[in-house]
Amino acid sequence: MRAAHNGRVTTLPLLHNDGPFHLRRLRSRDGRARVSIVGAMSAPLGGDRLALDIHAEARAELEVTTAAATLALRGPTDAPATYDVRLTADEHATLHWLPQPLISAQGSTLHQTYTVELAPTARLVLREEQLLGRTAEPPGHLTTRLTVRRAGRTLLDQHTDYGGPAPGWDGPAVLAGHRATGQLLVVDPDLDTDRESVLIDEAESEAEAEADRAGDAGGVHPPTGQAVLVPLAGGPALLATAVAPTTTRLRHLLDTALTHLRPART
Repeated sequence: MRAAHNGRVTTLPLLHNDGPFHLRRLRSRDGRARVSIVGAMSAPLGGDRLALDIHAEARAELEVTTAAATLALRGPTDAPATYDVRLTADEHATLHWLPQPLISAQGSTLHQTYTVELAPTARLVLREEQLLGRTAEPPGHLTTRLTVRRAGRTLLDQHTDYGGPAPGWDGPAVLAGHRATGQLLVVDPDLDTDRESVLIDEAESEAEAEADRAGDAGGVHPPTGQAVLVPLAGGPALLATAVAPTTTRLRHLLDTALTHLRPART
């Protein structure tokens, strides 16, 4: 997938589909070209090798999402599936990667990687969410690695390992019994990163808590979960990391983190 700016608007000169991915153009929003990734078949399955290559050229504004959650399933082989996402944003480009959650189903093994290359003036919003196991089932084995480089220098290099043979993944130092986890990364030259870390918990917004109670089994399980928003050394970037019992609550926490963002002082 390639987005380019023609001097007036962002265009999509390249959308190439293959395997389980179908790329569908959406109506532009706020000046950004938008693409939805639609699953044409079940994937990733054991043994699959999947990749997405997304490039926003100079001054282009691109938003990419998925039509539904990605479900990692056990396949016909015990070999792990791999899912590699490569994101590139050139000078003054804006790239939003906002997929629906990734669900790690029982018996699956998935290795997912994100490799992000940003020019010094590029802007990025990256959200990733994982649900560990479907209802009343344990998760599969999910490993993820997120590597972000800005102007050729490493801004973030993070590795996670959940389920299966990973030691302590469900303990108090990692997920503390929660089943949903995710993060939101914002990189923007105009971002104010001269700030302390912010802890966001279930008391952050009563309106969000009420929404969770209405949407989570009629309020049987009260909303819980926490997020922390921290500046990253080496660049104008903020990272919010959250854990929660449900993906609905997880999304609320990450959306609340967005409300704490503010432009740099002039």
